[in-house]
Amino acid sequence: MMVVIEPRVRRRPLVAVLLLVAGLALGLAAPHAAAQQEGDRVEALEEEVRELRSLLEELRAERAEDAVEAEEAAAAAAREAEQAAGEMAPADDRLDELAHRIDVIAAEVERLALGEEVAPEATTEGLYGLAPSASKVYRSDRGLSIGGYGEMLYQSFDSSRDDGAPSSASDEIDYLRAILYFGYKFNDKWVFNSEIELEHADEAFVEFAYVDYLWRPELNLRGGLLLAPMGWVNELHEPTVFLGARRPDVESVIIPSTWRENGFGLWGESGALSYRAYLMNGLDAAGFSPSGLRGGRQKGSKAKADDFAFVGRLDWAAAPGLVVGGSLYQGGSGQGIVDPLTGRELGVDTSIVELHGEWKYRGFQARLLAARSELDDVAGLNRALGLVGSASVGEELEGWYAELGYDVFAGRGGQSLIPYLRYEEVDTQAAVPDGFVRSRTTDRQSLTLGVAYQPIDQIILKVDYQDYDNDFGSGLDQLNVALGYIF
Repeated sequence: MMVVIEPRVRRRPLVAVLLLVAGLALGLAAPHAAAQQEGDRVEALEEEVRELRSLLEELRAERAEDAVEAEEAAAAAAREAEQAAGEMAPADDRLDELAHRIDVIAAEVERLALGEEVAPEATTEGLYGLAPSASKVYRSDRGLSIGGYGEMLYQSFDSSRDDGAPSSASDEIDYLRAILYFGYKFNDKWVFNSEIELEHADEAFVEFAYVDYLWRPELNLRGGLLLAPMGWVNELHEPTVFLGARRPDVESVIIPSTWRENGFGLWGESGALSYRAYLMNGLDAAGFSPSGLRGGRQKGSKAKADDFAFVGRLDWAAAPGLVVGGSLYQGGSGQGIVDPLTGRELGVDTSIVELHGEWKYRGFQARLLAARSELDDVAGLNRALGLVGSASVGEELEGWYAELGYDVFAGRGGQSLIPYLRYEEVDTQAAVPDGFVRSRTTDRQSLTLGVAYQPIDQIILKVDYQDYDNDFGSGLDQLNVALGYIF
């Protein structure tokens, strides 16, 4: 005897959802009106999001009931149960798609509430901790994605230092970077992403190249040449997403941006929290110097792997426009270096801790970041590198900066003009081993004043002046002009 169970058909909630989504799409496509109309639009969108969420829960409840019925059918007749399960899959896909649309709409509501324009295409927003162009592959359905960015920088140095001594510094204009992103989305689960970089118009590098397995929003796998998820600009280094013609010094010498190493790990997000956690080959202490850790990057090229490191990051979207978080790096950097005095192989354990925050609201944007690094075995490392006196690698390095900008064209659409300032302190020899002395030039402060102009979201011109000071009085001020683009 064959048992046939007729599946129940509930069309009204799904029809209502589709109508609401269509209405929202039409509403979002309309241009911004006056401030009062914008407030009404935000309120209306929030109400429709609430209705969508309610309908989504109703659909999920109905799918749960259908699943029970499918199990009952399976007990009566396996063949009919399999058919019922097959019919459920498209409905589950529709639920996933509806959930995705709700997230998109909620993000647009948040941007409207912050006074930002909603672009017809999400080309100026990054995903999963990456900058807009770097995350382009994740927005594609399948196949090849190509993006990129570029920067040209002019630096004009003062003729004299703070103490009156001639600077002997030559002005310079440099095509810093020409970048191409190549990504390939094999299917909904497997993604390849890469950044190929030409620096100074004559040096080629692979900035990152990795494979992702997209399991679920909360837990995904990643392996390859990875950007260390520390600070702001190491992952978000496209010129349109940070202020300043030059990157902050803290995120160059203490967090040695742009910093990438070979490794693998996990990443994901749940609600307001997002994280990345990787195991990577460690830094190479042979490249450390009194000026910082930047020379210790191995960049994925025949990297020494005697020592590995853990790096992890956690961010919390505490409120619309507000993100706070931190990251930790912990691992060995000795990579086989031997102390010539003791004959002992050095571990040079290296820890870097940074805390950061960002706030955006109706044209205002502010960033705050503080970083600190501690190293072991520095006396032995100095001996191995032949460093004496004030040329010691720092046992402790520390720095912080605060940055503020305001878009005077906020809410008007089409272009932006952002006056900005940044105050920064960096000390790459906050502590040195016994028998060595701190240099009076490595503890420095800077004030950056500038303006950034974007005729469109993808192109930016930045002009700023940097006033540098240190305890030795040898600070050298400079004027910077940068042109950047993304696509």
